[in-house]
Amino acid sequence: MPNKKGTGLLLVFCDVPADKEADFNKWYNEEHIPELLTIPGVLNAARYEAVKSGPKHLACYELESPAVIQSSAWKDRPRSAWAQRVGPRVIGKNLINNVYEMIRPARLTPKIAQSGMAPALQIGRMDAAPQHDAEWNKWYNEVYTANYEKVPGCIQARRWRVVPPGAPKYAVVYELKDVHVSETAEWEKQRDINPNNPRMRSYMTHAPGSPGVWQKTFQP
Repeated sequence: MPNKKGTGLLLVFCDVPADKEADFNKWYNEEHIPELLTIPGVLNAARYEAVKSGPKHLACYELESPAVIQSSAWKDRPRSAWAQRVGPRVIGKNLINNVYEMIRPARLTPKIAQSGMAPALQIGRMDAAPQHDAEWNKWYNEVYTANYEKVPGCIQARRWRVVPPGAPKYAVVYELKDVHVSETAEWEKQRDINPNNPRMRSYMTHAPGSPGVWQKTFQP
C-alpha cells in the first residue's frame, strides 16, 4: 500500500480578504490540491481552518522527503489564470510557506507512513537557545512529546526542522482526534508532569501565534 506520509512536510498558512475567500477556497479544493497530488512524492494533503490562533487557512502536504519541492515536476508546473488571480502569494496575508524535515521520530515507521490526515492539528513553531539546542531537542523528543502522546485523543506527535530560508527553526505537529484534545485536564496535566519541563520551555521562543489549533475542512 502506498505511503500516506514521508519525512517531509509543507505547511502553507495565510489569511485572505473576506470578499475573495469563496473563490480562494474553490480554487484550492478543485484545482490546486488535486494538481499537487499528481506530483511524484506528494503523498497526501488536506486543508484546515484555525480555531485557536492563526493564520486562518492552512494547507498541509505530506511529502516523501523535503526534496520533492526542488523537483522539476514541482517547480516547473504551469500556473493557471485562476491560480494567478487567487493563489496565496497573490491575495494571501500573513503568509507562511515552510518546508520541513522530520526529526521525531528519527525514522519513518510503518504506523506513521500509513496514517491519514488528522481531524485536527496543534502546531507549535519555535526557536531554541543555541547553547541549549542539543539538550532541549533531546528533552522535546524523549519527554515532552512522548508524554503528550499519552493523552486520550492524541494520535501522534512529530517534530520538524525547517528547510532554510524558512523560520523559525523548529515545529511540532500534534495530530488530534478533535480540536478539544489540548484543552482537556489530561493534556494540562502533562505540561509540568516532568520537573525539567519549566526550565526546558524557558529555552524556546515561540513564533507569533504559536501554538495554534486547526480543524480539517477539506481532503480530496
